Amino acid sequence: MFNNHVSYNRMYREGELTLGLHIPLENFKMRTPTLERQVELAQRVDDYGFTALWLRDILLKDPNFLDPAVGQIYDMLIYGTHLLGQTKRIALGTSALVLPLRHPLRSAKEVATIEALFPERLILGISSGDRRADFKGLGVDHATRGEQFKESLRVMEQALYHNYPTIDSSYGEVHEATLVPRPKTRIPTMITGFAQQDMDWLGQHGDGWMYYPQAPFAQQQVLSDWRESGQTHGKGFRPFSMPMHLDLAHDADELPTPIRLGFRVGRNQLIKLLEAYRAIGVNHLFFALFDGQRPADEVIEELGEYVLPHFPPLS
Repeated sequence: MFNNHVSYNRMYREGELTLGLHIPLENFKMRTPTLERQVELAQRVDDYGFTALWLRDILLKDPNFLDPAVGQIYDMLIYGTHLLGQTKRIALGTSALVLPLRHPLRSAKEVATIEALFPERLILGISSGDRRADFKGLGVDHATRGEQFKESLRVMEQALYHNYPTIDSSYGEVHEATLVPRPKTRIPTMITGFAQQDMDWLGQHGDGWMYYPQAPFAQQQVLSDWRESGQTHGKGFRPFSMPMHLDLAHDADELPTPIRLGFRVGRNQLIKLLEAYRAIGVNHLFFALFDGQRPADEVIEELGEYVLPHFPPLS
């Protein structure tokens, strides 16, 4: 389906692993990020050959949430478009567009516009969402977000990929009208987490799957379930992506130590860890530097010089 899609083919191939990074590119821990030098660092990441920058869809700061930081502060799609305009090849990954919190026609218009302005540089991660404050603030029922997710996805894809579709939904009706612009090719759409669905549904509907970080042994089991589900529905290769929080140690040979959603590790041992993820079938892994001890620019330079050559872009 995506044989000619530039970003997809730089990022995804069966048996291979590529690397990306999570915005903000700084170690802010649980504080509010400063967003200093983000364009400069994004350009450096692009020049090294990292394949994607990933952003989060968060509306409100909620100190009661386990992660009180608010993503990259700015709206994901607006800020992501700004970063695309300042870089050359790197893809924008949404991690993830919370469908129940956005009208599907608006979502279709926005992603189609990004695709038109920056062809084949959008990787569309989608989810059902989890932040109750955002749902409450927008007056959206949190308990039924799974059903809303499915309906929103159906409406968004009808609008994106069908000319003059007939759409009847709880969001509204479309008759004798069509979306402009419409993408020339399908935008790779990756489901994040389970989105309140089961694995059988994911196997039917996802172009790929993103799941939360786990150690290789645990990740291997969910990845096996994902592959089996796709095979059940006659699907070919569909990629698996995951984030990983990284605290890169000064000592290149420091062994991995678990931290929140990832590891503290030296670069040589990181390469071995990434090889283990590649061996179990992870196709793309993106680092979050939020909990690191070292400055982000220093970590990016070390990753770019010593780690990325082992997991380069694919085309």
